[in-house]
This record gives sequence, structure tokens and C-alpha cells, in this order.
Amino acid sequence: MTNSIVVVDDDPIIRMDIREMLEEEGYEVSGEARNGEEAIELVSRLKPDLVIMDVKMPVMNGIKAAQIIRKLHDSSILLLTAYSQRELVQDAREAGVAAYLVKPVSEEDLIPAVEIALSQKEKIESLKKDLEQLKQSMEERKQIEKAKGAVMKALSMDEEQAYKQMRGASMAARIPLSKLAERILTDGVQRWLGLFESG
Repeated sequence: MTNSIVVVDDDPIIRMDIREMLEEEGYEVSGEARNGEEAIELVSRLKPDLVIMDVKMPVMNGIKAAQIIRKLHDSSILLLTAYSQRELVQDAREAGVAAYLVKPVSEEDLIPAVEIALSQKEKIESLKKDLEQLKQSMEERKQIEKAKGAVMKALSMDEEQAYKQMRGASMAARIPLSKLAERILTDGVQRWLGLFESG
């Protein structure tokens, strides 16, 4: 899948240079903007993987725009600047910027920085996915524990027996244990007694 990139700079020549460098390397430039405000509008519409943005721009600077973009969308941000002052680096880091380059930008500097920024985005996405799955499986465990408690109470069984019965019932009904637990909690244990006795 091609990564889409938005280029933001108030200088059209710089935008054109960056676009050419990126396209030569097979990247897709999906849009261009002249200032931070245009960048925000473009990002919310195009949802690019990466935003390459100048710091000093009219209307709204790159750091302010980066802070807003990071809240709107998971685009990675690469800042371009003619300065490399320490405060600027600090501000960029606080704005959630993946990397920054000092102008004039050469292809040798740009392409590795783009690759790093995009790989950071992939890492963050995969971490989010893992967290979601972890939350999901913790929820499922809670449901199973609750349902097991209900089965123990209704059928006067110990924990091991109740779990065995639930596993048997989930196999007999051909549904995952977590789904069975959910249904036991919704419908009540009595509704599933037939399956328990056969399981």
C-alpha cells in the first residue's frame, strides 16, 4: 500500500522540490498546503500517513498546526525548519512531531527521515491494536468469571466443575466460551441447563 503524504510550505518552489524527491522514491503526495490552517483542513479531509511541514509560515505556524493535527488524526509529522534552536526542538517534541529536518533539505536527508516517521506511525498503530485486543480479552475473561460464578451458584458446583460444564456447553453449542458466558449472563443459567447436562 502506498503511503500518502501532504506537503506544507508557504514557498511553492520548496513544495515542488519536496514533491519531486518523494515521487521519485515512489511516495504519493496527496495534497499541498501553504500554511498551518490549510494543513489542518487538508489532513482532516485526506487523512494522510505523513505531513511534511515548515515551521515558519503565515496564518499559523507548523508547531501550532502539528499540535492540532495530532489531536485530529494519527498522521506522523515531519517538521522542516531553517533553524535548529533547542527550544524549537523541545516545542516540536511536545507537539508530537516524529522528526524534524533543517533546511535546505536534500534527498539524502529527506528520504530516511520520511521512512523513520512512517515506521513510527506503524509502530504506534500496532501498539494501539495490541491494547485493544488486550482490553477485549480482559473483558471476555471478566464475563467468563461472572458466568462461572452464576453456574456454580445455580448448580451447586465448585469452580472446576462449573468451568468444565461451560466448556462442554460452548463446544456443544459451537460458540466461543466468551459468547456463551455473555448469553448465560443475559438469559440466566436455567436457559442453558440442557447443554450443561449434555456437556
